[in-house]
Amino acid sequence: MLRTWTAKDVMDPIALTIGADETVKAALSAIDRVGAPGAPVVSTAGNVVGTIDRERLAAAAQGLPLGRVGDVCHRDIFCVQSNAMVEDWIHEANRQAVVVSATGQSVGMIDHNRLVVKMFERMESIQDELRVVLDSTTNGIIAVDADCRIILFNSTAGKLSGKSPAEAINRHVADVLHNSRLPDVVATGKAEIGQKFHIGNSLVISNRTPVIKNGKVIGAIAVFQDVTELQKIIEELSDVKNHAQTLETILEIAYDGIVVVDKNGVVRMFNRAYEEFLGISRDQMIGRHVTECIENTRMHIVVKTGVPEIGWVQKIKGQEMVVQRIPIKKDGEIIGAVGKVMFKNVNELQALAEKLNFAEKRLEYYERELSRIKGARYSLDDIVGESEAVVKIKGLALKVARGSSTVLIRGESGTGKEILAHGIHSASPRAHRPFIQINCAAIPKELLESELFGYEAGAFTGARKGGKPGRFELAAGGTIFLDEIGDMPIDMQAKVLRVLQEKEIQRVGGVDTVPVDVRLVAATNKNLEKMIAEGQFREDLYYRLNIVSLVIPPLRDRAGDIPILVECILNRLGSQMGLPRKTVSPEAMKSLVNYQWPGNVRELINVLERMINTVDEPVILPSHLPFQIAGSASSPRVNGGSITLRSIMEQAERQAIAEALKACKGNRVRASNLLGIPRSALYTKMARYGLK
Repeated sequence: MLRTWTAKDVMDPIALTIGADETVKAALSAIDRVGAPGAPVVSTAGNVVGTIDRERLAAAAQGLPLGRVGDVCHRDIFCVQSNAMVEDWIHEANRQAVVVSATGQSVGMIDHNRLVVKMFERMESIQDELRVVLDSTTNGIIAVDADCRIILFNSTAGKLSGKSPAEAINRHVADVLHNSRLPDVVATGKAEIGQKFHIGNSLVISNRTPVIKNGKVIGAIAVFQDVTELQKIIEELSDVKNHAQTLETILEIAYDGIVVVDKNGVVRMFNRAYEEFLGISRDQMIGRHVTECIENTRMHIVVKTGVPEIGWVQKIKGQEMVVQRIPIKKDGEIIGAVGKVMFKNVNELQALAEKLNFAEKRLEYYERELSRIKGARYSLDDIVGESEAVVKIKGLALKVARGSSTVLIRGESGTGKEILAHGIHSASPRAHRPFIQINCAAIPKELLESELFGYEAGAFTGARKGGKPGRFELAAGGTIFLDEIGDMPIDMQAKVLRVLQEKEIQRVGGVDTVPVDVRLVAATNKNLEKMIAEGQFREDLYYRLNIVSLVIPPLRDRAGDIPILVECILNRLGSQMGLPRKTVSPEAMKSLVNYQWPGNVRELINVLERMINTVDEPVILPSHLPFQIAGSASSPRVNGGSITLRSIMEQAERQAIAEALKACKGNRVRASNLLGIPRSALYTKMARYGLK
């Protein structure tokens, strides 16, 4: 970089020239005025006859202030061309020099002292540039002197060693990098090339070279590069090579024939199975066009079209085979294709098709069975009856089934609440999803939460490994039926309310919430309004459940449906039990119709099942019936009920409540005041009699 430094780069432009006839005093004033260190002295003709510097003028002004400058100037002029390299004349420039152009005109002055300063600044600039270059390289560079003290330490070396250049300079190299081996190079004067060693977690490769001057080792320099990433690439390439060998082995031992061609249709790989089938050595096929090796092939067409051919029939050696041809693409470009013999004989495909057909039929059977087990077993058609109450409740249930609102089914025990819940699910868009039911009264309080919401592994002693999903999770996308919800513990009611509000559950022992999409259908024979008043049922849960309320009337209030129910139940039980069909005599039927049926439809089913098992005759007579039922035939009915004090009172009470509600236009508060009974009692009686 010094060789490009010319006289023009280091000169001071001429600020003024001084005539040889000027006085020393005037010349000194002129130089001070422009601040120049000196100036060329010219004759009256304008030619340079010498140079004068301020120090010489100042000394002359002490003794000869009016003397001529031409008498005190330097007459031995040192001139240098403006484009002359500094190194060519710097040793001669021991005083002021005049820089002249190519035409001989003076263009500048070079002061020796200022030249030294500029050269020093230039050297510092060169050092800075060199330091930037060294710090910019990806190689670490460390240089030491003869005492092994660090004199050069670039930033890459700092990054690898964890020491900054400021911490390393002037320290012994062993204190900074203990395994650099630079002291050994200084001691032996021998270079060490391509040596590997570790710096921290990095693997580096290093060249260490002694620095020799006049035959003497004056230091050493190490240049090293981090090859950790390179080593990883080498290891990955090794893994790729191993994978390729493994793949080749797999293809080699494959039962099916496999061939691979490049984008020109030239065979690049042929496995042993294909080789044995064709009876041709691979050495004869590799490198040849696929059409020369395999008859009726279309591999060369697939690499041109890029369209896969799956399940095509290809005749080879007079035998029809099922093959597939798949193009191989890289970066959107077809680079080859792979062909595979799927079946060496079409008969194999036919046999497989038969097996698949059989498997599909079995799968369909298992799916139907699973749907039957997890789904609803009844539909709304299983609710038998032609009374106005039954027709009305079936119609309302069908409307409700289309939506996803919560449904509360109410009615006495045995009226068929469970069948109605099944029917709502079967008629809903969720019919193909699970129907999960749980009896809240049948499960101990301690187990109800884990049954409903599931639990995580280790949630409690005896918990199943891996945890267990709850009924809400099992009902995902379908319906969950909570029977006897009036018997649910009060603390569990709050958790069920949260599920209805947030649409998510949290397993016992878990911390994460699980979103659930289920429809809730609940049923009870309890007076929930009375339970709310007594603090046994949450009012907020009641309002969440009672969005749609369906009340099933007791069997005694729809006696006209009893003959239809009897015929349906006898047919179903006879078919299930494999016994001859039985009928009921008119007298026995009258007894069945007149009986109050406190157990409702469930009790009727039990009585008829007992008759099928115990009566040998094809016709059931009054004498076959239980005494309390047979005796009801002699009691006439009032509006379809027996004339008893209880029935008369209930009939009168029902009529009074209906008239009060009509008079108050459905206002229950006013109706309860009119009747002189508490509002909760009115709600209870309305539910009992099926009034709204």
